[in-house]
Amino acid sequence: MLKKFIIAIVGLVLVVALLGAVKVAQIKKMSSMPHTMPASSVTTTVAREEIWAPILSAVATLAPVQGVTLGTDADGIISKIVVGNGADVKAGDVLLEFDTRVEAAQLAASEAKLTLAKLDMQRSADLRAKNTISQAELDQATAQMNQAEADAGALRAQMEKKIVRAPFDGRVGIRLVNVGQFVSRGSPLLPLQKLDQMYVNFTMPQRQLPSLAVGQVVNVKVDAFGERVFEGKIAAINPEVDATSRNVFVQALVENPNASLRAGMFAHVEVELPVSAPSIVLPATAVSYASYGNSVFIIETMKNPDGTEYLGARQQFVKLGVTKGDLIAIQEGVKSGDVIATAGVFKLRNGLPVQVNNSVLPSSNPAPKPANT
Repeated sequence: MLKKFIIAIVGLVLVVALLGAVKVAQIKKMSSMPHTMPASSVTTTVAREEIWAPILSAVATLAPVQGVTLGTDADGIISKIVVGNGADVKAGDVLLEFDTRVEAAQLAASEAKLTLAKLDMQRSADLRAKNTISQAELDQATAQMNQAEADAGALRAQMEKKIVRAPFDGRVGIRLVNVGQFVSRGSPLLPLQKLDQMYVNFTMPQRQLPSLAVGQVVNVKVDAFGERVFEGKIAAINPEVDATSRNVFVQALVENPNASLRAGMFAHVEVELPVSAPSIVLPATAVSYASYGNSVFIIETMKNPDGTEYLGARQQFVKLGVTKGDLIAIQEGVKSGDVIATAGVFKLRNGLPVQVNNSVLPSSNPAPKPANT
């Protein structure tokens, strides 16, 4: 019985040793074979050189070239409203009037005093010519006439204050008062806006200040008018930079012949900068963004240690320029004609084998229009 047990143990040991020897031989054979990584599927594009007119974008607010909410320097009761809401007026047109019956009566009395003062001054002048009265009496009569004339002028000016006129050509808004209403001095009466031109107010980072100049063309879009572009020019650049935001205030002037644009509208503005040197243009999906540097993968023929060739990816760090839609300009690191991976770059590593599949390419539209906008 013991002999059979020993034979079984020895047989088991021999079988295990044989299996171990076979496995070791297999491992040695596999380790001696060259290791090849599986190829990653990517899409590619050929880098091309283009000349872009750099564009600076910003959000803006529209403001009137001339706009005011009219008030009055006098108080009283409104007796007449001449223009209706939304009416176009010319400079000097009467908009509304206050009750001036009291001032008119005072002016009549003052003019009567002025007439009498003129007659007294004339009589005094005649008597002085005959040396009947002294020069002092003539001077007193002249002063009384001048005072009466000044009093009448003051009343006329007071009555003129109670006639509100348009200070410039424009369009009247919705009035804030009604006939018969008592209005105190300085109260708002009605808005008046000049709409043939509009200011476009926006800010730019201080680093863009060297690129801005008065007279540069701007393109303005307003959500209310879809893709319609209003062209204008930079009219002024603020001489100081905001100390809090480090932005500079810029003001452009846009023609508005049909009064389409209104003050207070939100707008998108693009400033066209002078044409720069040619840049390499790639789809933005080709860039692998990282904190230590942005890079692209150039697809080219590489060699294994045994000398065999394969199609692989070489990581190339780049300097990025401006973007336009789905495209981005590369300032340094890529030359025209390089084959660049445009999709699947997140899984690539330097020297990794790749296979090209361009059946479905990423978007490369310089002016994309997403369906959900």
